[in-house]
Amino acid sequence: MTMYLAHFGLREAPFGITPDTSFFFACADYQEALNTLLVAVRNGEGFIKITGEVGTGKTLLCRQFLASVNKERSAVAASGTEPNQAPAAATPSGTTQRFVTAYIPNPYLTPHTLLLALADELGVVLEQDVDQHHLLKSLTAALLDFARQDKQVVLCLDEAQAMPLESLEAMRLLTNLETEKRKLLQIVLFGQPELNQKLQQNSIRQLNQRITFHHHLGPLRRDDMDYYLSHRLNVAGFQGGRLFSRRAVRQLYAASGGIPRLVNILAHKALMLTYGEGRQQVRARHVRAARKDTVAAKNSLWRWWVMAAALLLIAGSTLGWVVLR
Repeated sequence: MTMYLAHFGLREAPFGITPDTSFFFACADYQEALNTLLVAVRNGEGFIKITGEVGTGKTLLCRQFLASVNKERSAVAASGTEPNQAPAAATPSGTTQRFVTAYIPNPYLTPHTLLLALADELGVVLEQDVDQHHLLKSLTAALLDFARQDKQVVLCLDEAQAMPLESLEAMRLLTNLETEKRKLLQIVLFGQPELNQKLQQNSIRQLNQRITFHHHLGPLRRDDMDYYLSHRLNVAGFQGGRLFSRRAVRQLYAASGGIPRLVNILAHKALMLTYGEGRQQVRARHVRAARKDTVAAKNSLWRWWVMAAALLLIAGSTLGWVVLR
């Protein structure tokens, strides 16, 4: 238990770095990304891609998306339906649509092992040491069975930039399976920007052409920072006034560049320092001290200063050219 919780009147730590969906912050960018995912899967698109830099919240978005299309396990158990069956969702035609979801957090796997992981997620029973042919046959039969039950299968692959090219191609071939109406399998790729570079390779150009929905997650905007901090504090049970001073918020944004993971790390350390002094409000000096203790924040701040200096240099050169002219 974090030692400062009672001091600030918190039920739980507000700035953890685990992807807890109860802390999901629906600012414009993240809500747009979630809406993109929901619209895409309800339209039956084969491949969907979400990219973002390290720490921008891709895994949290993935889990929020899965939570949005799946029932809570307790509610499902009470209704007697399948554990992975999602609530019915309205489609543009007015019919209902149910989802079966699979999640693979580390797809750095060979094609055969990746297909085995998918089969395991879908509850497909396989013989021991099953070969590729029978594995694909079993997966196809399972996907067809879900389709007959009017269930749409959605596979989420996190850290997709780490996938071998052969495994990406295996996933593409699997999405070739379809009925007259729709694909039997939809795949959502979550990855760092390196995923875009990988998809440009000629050997998997067909997969790249099939990505019809894409969203890039950026860092938090400066205007979002106060709301982000307040949101996480409120979820954690905070009921007091302003916990982070305005100058502390400015320092926090400058040191983190708006990257949520860095914001959380710095905010947590700043709260620890504030608690250590017995104070009730985080000051700018607490954030500065937290930044000095965080290598990633130092690098982020250095990049920010380099960019600012470059912009000033460009502006000065342009002004000088105008004056001389």
